[in-house]
Amino acid sequence: MSASYSKASPWSNTPIVDNRYLGTFEIRPVPAEPDDFLYTIETQYTHRPDLLAYDLYGNSKLWWVFAQRNMDVIKDPVFDMEAGVQIFLPKGPTLRNVLGV
Repeated sequence: MSASYSKASPWSNTPIVDNRYLGTFEIRPVPAEPDDFLYTIETQYTHRPDLLAYDLYGNSKLWWVFAQRNMDVIKDPVFDMEAGVQIFLPKGPTLRNVLGV
């Protein structure tokens, strides 16, 4: 049985080896754009990147996008999402275009 991942998955670009195993993780870059929004994480999104992704993009599976776009600030995509931390948010249309979702 072969594994497959949706375009919203951080593993979407990772190859499947022998139709059984994930190969080496391939990062899906979320490039910086001049119109990205600087956002201060609010209390309700502490440790909940899935909720922020849902509220912004209508898809909680895009939780990983914040860590990819803010690699200098977020090392752990869940526990570094703390109230008061400032991150850049890609705009929805840009994100959909880059990821194909």
